[in-house]
Amino acid sequence: MEDLTLIDSLKRQLIDRPDELAYRHGEQRLSYRDVEAHTSRLANALAHAGVTRDTRVAVLTKHHIECILVTLAACKLGAVCMPVNWRLTASEVAYIVNNGEAPFLMADAEFMPTVEKAGLPGVKTLVCTGATHGSVPSLAQWYADFPDTFTPVAADTHDAALQLYSSGTTGLPKGIVLSHAGLLSTSRVVAKEWKFDHRHVLGNPLPVFHVAGMTMLLLTLCTGGQTSAYADFDPKAYLKAFAQHGITHTFVVPAMILFMLQVPDAKAHDFGMLQLMAYGGSPVSETVLQQAFDVFGCDFLQVYGLTEVSGPATFLFPEDHRSGDASLLRSAGRPIGGGRLRIVDPISLQDLPDGEVGEIWIESDRNLKEYWRNPQATAAAYPEGRNTNGGWFRSGDGGYLKDGYLFINDRIKDMIVSGGENIYPAEVENVLMRHPAVLDGAVIGVPDATWGEAVKACVVLRPGATASERDIIEFMRENLAHYKCPKSLDIIEALPRNPSGKVLKRVLREPYWKGQARAVG
Repeated sequence: MEDLTLIDSLKRQLIDRPDELAYRHGEQRLSYRDVEAHTSRLANALAHAGVTRDTRVAVLTKHHIECILVTLAACKLGAVCMPVNWRLTASEVAYIVNNGEAPFLMADAEFMPTVEKAGLPGVKTLVCTGATHGSVPSLAQWYADFPDTFTPVAADTHDAALQLYSSGTTGLPKGIVLSHAGLLSTSRVVAKEWKFDHRHVLGNPLPVFHVAGMTMLLLTLCTGGQTSAYADFDPKAYLKAFAQHGITHTFVVPAMILFMLQVPDAKAHDFGMLQLMAYGGSPVSETVLQQAFDVFGCDFLQVYGLTEVSGPATFLFPEDHRSGDASLLRSAGRPIGGGRLRIVDPISLQDLPDGEVGEIWIESDRNLKEYWRNPQATAAAYPEGRNTNGGWFRSGDGGYLKDGYLFINDRIKDMIVSGGENIYPAEVENVLMRHPAVLDGAVIGVPDATWGEAVKACVVLRPGATASERDIIEFMRENLAHYKCPKSLDIIEALPRNPSGKVLKRVLREPYWKGQARAVG
């Protein structure tokens, strides 16, 4: 019988391999038996703190093990873990934690100043990963005295299991609610197509506020394999880790591949255990891929997906990489795990034939349950409603189909993907327009050799006002997470607009993308 919830997966590992290593990070080692005991203590502690079914519990952490423990403890209560991007400013963190109405927050010591600045009056219980921080107890200290047994609440496979945040085109982040069923489906299809099982070791250097970082942690839980986790990505250290920790599979963003290739003795490291390197999240050049083939000597697999589909929608398989067909390397691959794709005219909502560019729609049992307390956004994401396979979700990405392969050439919603981070121009523009010297402005993505895309602002100054590129960018960095801020800025006479006044971002982007093949991770 298939697992219906994440807790079912844990129960199965307790029967099959209770003392096998599940998670490691540095000197930390947890077997499946350890995971069960820690999550039961933590569930008892959370219940004592007032956490109940459907409560959101927030984490602001780089640490994979602590995050998966909170996630599973929350699931035992019918509650939902809510990872928060630690790169955000205090006001951005406050919005997310308040939006989720989280009464509990676990944060790393290095993020406590952000927490203090954010205020967070709704948080009644604050704990710190690692050591005690001032009057804030450590997580381990906080739950240590509670019993190590807990009877999980009854849960349905379609109940919420995880809530991740992604900025929307309105400029405000939306809570993306993912179900047990969707997350388990991701684990099953990844395990099958990546040939990952209880004999393998997954290297996970991805942050837990990303859907990929979380789904990789759940892959271990569902397969009985082992996760070797890395809170901070250090290219030199990660190159050594492949041999040191016996890594057989890993998932990275292209910028990580580039950074590893730039290490002078990269090719001298031992990658004998490495079977598969999956990559996704941003554009990657064919040159970088060819260099990676030569250095790592393993199979490669490209992932295209979104948080809203619990991670992956398509894979470009190892055999496609080995085919010698350069055009396939520009593809995002084929649908996976029973999913289907349509290319739809975003205006008429009519299906388009092969080769014609439109909006990518995805039907999958991994599709999001809902946008948290935002029924209008949920309804807009599913124009045709739901069906037994999850419903057709509007991705906001533009592309076309050819011979069953998906090719992505732009973003319907103008989203920028930089180093695996999704950046929505509307959110950045809201801050840009607050600068006293800015009359008008627009934000676009431009090619970047390292990050795939970089944020650029195009600004019209107020009459008589003066401001330099540096002045405006420094203002932005004071008010917005740095990765969202423009890396460059052009001061122009006027923004190109259509007769209705809408900014023609295609016209703004065109000079920078001339001669470039656009791609989306």
